[in-house]
Amino acid sequence: MPADTLNTVSTADEDAAEKIVRHAEMLSKQLQSLRERMYPPQAQKSLRRFMTPEVSKLTGISESSLRTLSIEGKGPTPDRLENNHRAYTLSQINELREFFAEKNSNDAVNYLPRRRENEHLQILAVANFKGGSAKTTTSVHLAHYLALQGYRVLAIDLDPQASMSTMFGAQPEFDVDTNETIYAALRYDEHRKSIKDVIRSTYFAGLDLIPGNIEVMEFEYDTPRVLAMKESSTGSVFFERLNEAIREVEDDYDVVILDTPPSLGYLTLASLYAATGLLVTVHPAMMDVASMNQFLLMMGDLVGVIKDAGATMDKDFMRYLITRHDPNDQAQAQIVGLLRHLFIEDVLMPTAVESTAIEAAGLGKRTIYEVEPGEVQRNTLKRARESMDTVNEALVGLIQSSWGRS
Repeated sequence: MPADTLNTVSTADEDAAEKIVRHAEMLSKQLQSLRERMYPPQAQKSLRRFMTPEVSKLTGISESSLRTLSIEGKGPTPDRLENNHRAYTLSQINELREFFAEKNSNDAVNYLPRRRENEHLQILAVANFKGGSAKTTTSVHLAHYLALQGYRVLAIDLDPQASMSTMFGAQPEFDVDTNETIYAALRYDEHRKSIKDVIRSTYFAGLDLIPGNIEVMEFEYDTPRVLAMKESSTGSVFFERLNEAIREVEDDYDVVILDTPPSLGYLTLASLYAATGLLVTVHPAMMDVASMNQFLLMMGDLVGVIKDAGATMDKDFMRYLITRHDPNDQAQAQIVGLLRHLFIEDVLMPTAVESTAIEAAGLGKRTIYEVEPGEVQRNTLKRARESMDTVNEALVGLIQSSWGRS
């Protein structure tokens, strides 16, 4: 059916399947049109530059040291704005980290926090199958925060809806071709690739992405067939495949973030097995908590499958994160209190507050860390940034604790 006749075709005799296909084609055409207006052909997302005060806060290098370094012509050369202020890219910030780490070897870890040889790769799965729990928002904000702090990060989009990929500027319908998702590294046939072949660099220095699209669902279809046929030539057990793929590139990263599917299938099971840390996002509303209860019950059954297969499920940590939190809402306060009473320290103390700044950034497919000063009301932006920073600082603390750092 030609695209230009989609809106004029008679629909009197079409059945539900035909209508679904027609609507998908209409929406796909419109999305492509919108995307081309927002991001012209060949356009790429870019990251804002950072002024000296923010660079100082990110790196722990004093503003006076940064000015002196620039005047002496040492380290990276920042751009000069019309007001003569210095502006650094994230790549230049990382150069500064390496410069000061080399110059101050005894204090190197404070400038360059990457994991050392005796510290294991941290794989963090962000999970829940309830819509609106801010799973992807949490995943992307954490990925951006870690990259801003100087960690080497790999973000893997395991969700067929591919919201994480979209946040990184990769439109799943148009920018991600066949065999370019994590499925390529997990599949059972001769078209399987190394995970290295599907990793993409992003506009965030130090942060790479494996995008998703509807193709990742193929793993859910292939696995039961393989299990039923008991094929012996397909390699490792299905729940080990993601972990084994990640191990191919573990020397290249400090943290891997898994944005899991909104379901408890084979891919989620593989994610739970691969993860060294688990973060369950929950919105403090009764229906969301009831849904999380079902999620935990079902997840317990799935974990039992792994244990029955003789594998272990040891984790460095498991935490619940309260998301879209309104501290002034009494009903939410009661639910947060209940969760803290039941799970004590397993509920992360900081919460991700509900914020118009975060919502506004999300509409533009950005995180709060990408918003330019002046785009959002200053105090609103400040509160949102402080909330996300506090949550992410707590998660970094758990990661560093797993590495044995004080």
